[in-house]
Amino acid sequence: MTQSDPRRDALIRVIESLHHEIGALKTNDIAALEHATQEKLQGIEAVAALGTGPAGPELRELADEANRLNETCRIYVNLMAANVRRRLQTLTGNASIGAGILPGTGGSATYGGIRMTRAYA
Repeated sequence: MTQSDPRRDALIRVIESLHHEIGALKTNDIAALEHATQEKLQGIEAVAALGTGPAGPELRELADEANRLNETCRIYVNLMAANVRRRLQTLTGNASIGAGILPGTGGSATYGGIRMTRAYA
């Protein structure tokens, strides 16, 4: 009988919660998203509490998988935010505001102190 590795188990819990989080994002299930996010945070806290000892290939693979899934969640959230922003701009007729171009600026904006001019009308 092999002994269970607590860091491995905690990473698996994080991965499972990330799968649930992605499913909740896909279906817009806010209650499930909240639950999955809490599970994920608890799993991450458990991994952190176990310290940073040497990680073998299996732990590194699990950590990489968790990172990939977390990146997938981030992409879903960014896409949802972009869709909401686009819809709001369409509803208000202010599509140029979302592009960083404010009305009355002649089609230009400043990013990090650099003046940018829109190349299209």
